[in-house]
Amino acid sequence: MNRPLILGGAAAIGVTFGLARYGYGLFEPDLRREFDLSMSAVGLIGSATYAGYLLALLLVGALVTRFGPRPLVIAGGVSATAGMALVALAREPVTLTAGLILAGTSSGWAWAPYSDAVDRLVPPGRRERAMGIISSGTAFGVVVAGPLALLAQGMGWRMVWLLFAAIALATTVYNARVLPAGAHRPARSGSRMGLRWLARRTAMPLYAMAVAYGLVGSVYWQYAVAAVEGGMGDGQATAPLFWTLVGLAGTAGALTGHAIGRYGLRWVHTGIFSGLAVAVALLGLAPGSLPAVITSAVLYGPLFMAGSGLLAAASYHLLPERPAIGFSAAVAFLAVGTIAGPATLGVVADAYGLRTAFLATAAVAILALLARPRAANGHTARAVEPTADQPVRARARSC
Repeated sequence: MNRPLILGGAAAIGVTFGLARYGYGLFEPDLRREFDLSMSAVGLIGSATYAGYLLALLLVGALVTRFGPRPLVIAGGVSATAGMALVALAREPVTLTAGLILAGTSSGWAWAPYSDAVDRLVPPGRRERAMGIISSGTAFGVVVAGPLALLAQGMGWRMVWLLFAAIALATTVYNARVLPAGAHRPARSGSRMGLRWLARRTAMPLYAMAVAYGLVGSVYWQYAVAAVEGGMGDGQATAPLFWTLVGLAGTAGALTGHAIGRYGLRWVHTGIFSGLAVAVALLGLAPGSLPAVITSAVLYGPLFMAGSGLLAAASYHLLPERPAIGFSAAVAFLAVGTIAGPATLGVVADAYGLRTAFLATAAVAILALLARPRAANGHTARAVEPTADQPVRARARSC
């Protein structure tokens, strides 16, 4: 495999997801106190960052075939660097919001182009493994963010965000050196599928899963640290250790493909959303209990990382004629959930408390159990390996 490409990809995903996108949740209590923000305001800002991610993701789909992966990944790195630097220098909520939104768009720019780069530079048969390593950068980015957050106790959160920005800049320079230049048009044929095809009845479970997964995930990333600190107290190492544990556990999400192949989509779907419901509910029921908090982190990390792999596989089975188009549609619905989650549950938290907001989010995960994936022929979906020229696997496990 192309080691420089894989190293650069994992680093870019770690920076854009683990630091630029999810770092807001890790430092949410600090930012809320510094800028005197309500839970509703925190949620609105969080939703705005996901809206920026969706916009960038949609633009990448149209631009990557014209310009190739390098300029788009560089755009993501620049967004992460500038956005996180702006957060570090912010003195009022407007500048803070602008920085967070800019940083949040970075993952949208950087995610999809690696499918193109791997398609060019990694031989068939090794591409799934390559993308699995690149996608694991999310978990490793979260792991790195936790210990760095410990530094905030001594030198302040602003310096940590400047350090985040410096890491993003170094990662961007490295990727500019290893990514291929120029456009690349893979030889994939087939007619376009219209909205009627995407709106078929058998695809509805995929979209319902995507909305629920996006909502549950965005609420947890946004408010989990606040819930833990509210329950266990604002200890020096509470939030960083919790965040690090989520990231370490999340590396097990790389086993998603093996689990789907062995147990099938139906059982993996049930396991993921049942586990997410428990993980979220624990922070609503017992945020002051150390065993409950640890269990929540250990459950949420790998199950959230596995969720996007589930969506990718489900799109292959529920929309088998064009699985890549189906997965793109699923990502759009996922974005609806991520945008709606923080703002909606922020209002609930202001009105009824953060614990109630987490219990309401757990209820959404339970409702997602009703959206069982069934194959287009009406049988319960089982795992079938996509062919090498279908890019759905290459985009899995990165959300």
